[in-house]
Amino acid sequence: MLDIIRDWYNRNFSDPQAVILALMLLCVFGLLWLFGDILAPVVVALVLAYLLEGVVATTERWGVPRTLSVTIVLLLFITLSLLVLFVLLPVLSQQLTQIVRELPGMIAKGQEQLLRLPELYPEVFTVEQINEMIANFGNEMGKIGQSVLSFSLARLGTIIVITVYAVLVPFMVFFTLKDKDKLLAWASNFVPKRSELSFQVWREVDQKIANYIRGKFVEIVIVWVASYLVFAVMDLRYSLLLSFLVGLSVIIPYVGAVAVTVPIALIAFFQWGFTAKLGYLLLVYQLVQVLDGNVLVPLLFSEVVNLHPLAIIVAVLFFGGLFGLWGVFFAIPLATLIQAVLNAWPRVENRREKSRSTAPAR
Repeated sequence: MLDIIRDWYNRNFSDPQAVILALMLLCVFGLLWLFGDILAPVVVALVLAYLLEGVVATTERWGVPRTLSVTIVLLLFITLSLLVLFVLLPVLSQQLTQIVRELPGMIAKGQEQLLRLPELYPEVFTVEQINEMIANFGNEMGKIGQSVLSFSLARLGTIIVITVYAVLVPFMVFFTLKDKDKLLAWASNFVPKRSELSFQVWREVDQKIANYIRGKFVEIVIVWVASYLVFAVMDLRYSLLLSFLVGLSVIIPYVGAVAVTVPIALIAFFQWGFTAKLGYLLLVYQLVQVLDGNVLVPLLFSEVVNLHPLAIIVAVLFFGGLFGLWGVFFAIPLATLIQAVLNAWPRVENRREKSRSTAPAR
């Protein structure tokens, strides 16, 4: 057994660069896992910096100095964020409050629709089955309503935390964008010598993470707008809130789309009952999801999401369990990082083949 372990270690960790890369990854993941809550504003600032870097680079190509470019882009982003905060969020909050208030009436209407099923389809449904279904559904909806009502600013965080995000994050984004090269040069001083493998992996993953963050932001906006147009045209109630949830659902691959279908189907059922309009809505909504998965995602992430669907699901579960919401958001980039590490990892067999191929012929 010891020989097997020794052979595996010599095959995978005999190269000092591999050991350096492994230790660096362990340190980074360990720091994020232990101090993730404390470093959350830093993570937010880095995400926003990645998001805005493309716009800053574009304005630089137009001849605008980097400092001025960063200032303009950040001011535009802050203005857009304030518009969202003071215009969009109150509407979303109002629609959420309306749903909670009208929940008892929706449940009563849904019960009426369900009680008609034994009359319409007596060979499929019985009165006892429907009564049991109504009781279970009422209990679950009651729990959801209590959870929504108990959600308050205390759950979002204290005023101090909100102030930290509102004040410190823009400053961190500004200096991260402005002094990007200086910060990277400073960080490289702490990297051990002979770390060519680490820099190789970093160069491969860095651009992919940036493209992923920008692409994910664009995907959220497009799916949100498309869903809102569909819901508004079909006159579905709470269209803005439901379409917002659909947009956010793309953060969680596969699982998010399935989860957000439930509230959409329930609201449509409470509004229209078992009618053709309910079927049309679900059909068009499914079409939006198909176009997102088969057209938009390949277009935005053709160079990033080169992973098997099973690997993506496992990454969402694993990193979501470790880092919570941030782990879910960065599941695909982190999985891409692991893939890049595995592809670049030096092994004894690879070095032997390279030495044979470069050896002079006798």
